[in-house]
Amino acid sequence: MNDSTQQNNPLHGKTLETILKALVDYFGWESLGQRINIRCFTHNPSIKSSLTFLRKTPWAREKVENLYIRFIANSK
Repeated sequence: MNDSTQQNNPLHGKTLETILKALVDYFGWESLGQRINIRCFTHNPSIKSSLTFLRKTPWAREKVENLYIRFIANSK
């Protein structure tokens, strides 16, 4: 992708950690776990354990990224 394509990508330049922290700050762990029902959000959640899981699990990472994109779109 070239730079003009990336300008329209809301994930461009965002690390997974930045995305996750923004969602946790806004929704909290409990609400995030209700929106995306994965164990790392519902049982003793932490940024570190969630990042480890999300980096190894493409489908879960995609769900988090999609929620972040909707979150950004709604906050404008």
